[in-house]
Amino acid sequence: MKQTIEQVDVAGKRVLMRVDFNVPLNNGVITDDRRIQTALPSIRSVIDRGGKLTLMSHLGRPKGEGEEPQYSLKPVALRLAELLDRPVHFGDDDQNADIVLLENVRFDAGEKTGSRMFSEKLASLGDIYCNDAFGTAHRNHASMMGVPAAMEGKPRVAGLLLASELQYLDDAIRHAEKPFVAVLGGAKVSDKMNAINHLLGKVDTILIGGAMAYTFLVANGEGVGKSLVEHDRIQEAKDMLDAAAASPTDLLLPHDHVCAQQIVHGTPVQVATEPIPEGWMGLDIGPETQATYSHKLLHAKTIVWNGPMGVFETEPFDVGTRQIAEAIAKATEKGAVSIVGGGDSAAAISAFGLESQITHISTGGGASLQMLEGRSFESVGMLDNAL
Repeated sequence: MKQTIEQVDVAGKRVLMRVDFNVPLNNGVITDDRRIQTALPSIRSVIDRGGKLTLMSHLGRPKGEGEEPQYSLKPVALRLAELLDRPVHFGDDDQNADIVLLENVRFDAGEKTGSRMFSEKLASLGDIYCNDAFGTAHRNHASMMGVPAAMEGKPRVAGLLLASELQYLDDAIRHAEKPFVAVLGGAKVSDKMNAINHLLGKVDTILIGGAMAYTFLVANGEGVGKSLVEHDRIQEAKDMLDAAAASPTDLLLPHDHVCAQQIVHGTPVQVATEPIPEGWMGLDIGPETQATYSHKLLHAKTIVWNGPMGVFETEPFDVGTRQIAEAIAKATEKGAVSIVGGGDSAAAISAFGLESQITHISTGGGASLQMLEGRSFESVGMLDNAL
């Protein structure tokens, strides 16, 4: 366990905190402030105990060649000030201000390259380093790695959000109550292969959905029409199916599919079992698969979900993802521990209004997937261990 911000004395000190304020913007207006909201407990912990705070974050993918107005964190500073009901100084460091939000760290090329000079410049702004940015915990960037290295000898602690993420995605999975079911979806089997490999033998059942299922089905010798297939991963998928067959884990593939010829709302659809007709593509798991998967989930005690079951952004290809989300919510109501990771899965839970019915929704897609792969984070390893 890592020492948390609540376990250090911050009174009269300045905490340099890495947060994840990479929020969606539309013409400078924040459309979803959840990443700001989830940082508030750590922020308030510092301010309420007499500390001062300098916050740093990235937003979007600027080129690292100076300021780009569309990626400015100024709207975030304004929203944070509203949520805290107190001033937030923005842009440059002001040691007299209680709360400072620096401009987008990725405006400096040194952030992504892990520049020692940039790291030391940031490190000079704080007496205590706090990492509360789980969403970028897998990035070896200056604010994640270089700064704590430059602050060796000073307290380097985990924020409350980061600590919570590590607890659920490590401890809860490591000590999972069975039956333990993992649901893996999304577009590319290559994105989830390491996670599947790590989970074999650890979970009771893996439910596969999304476009990644079609690479597995081709590996099984089944016809999938013009569904998305990673042809260079077919042999790897076949090897994975063989490994699953030899393990105590059941790996289930969809046995029916909601198909169309194009991804457009209102397009003609049909439910097909294999083979999917030529010219048609699978865009969601079918009703029989929905029922099978839901039954497995309703009897689970621990559930991990990463990746949607279909093109849930376009009706009617959202039904499978919705059914899975609702089954997970019902299982949670019955006492299961449910952990949802990945941007699309979290977005689906939000779109279906089920956020309050899930045990834990991870704030980091890539980071949560890396934990499902059994990999640790160098950035977390640099933090002080709990006493």
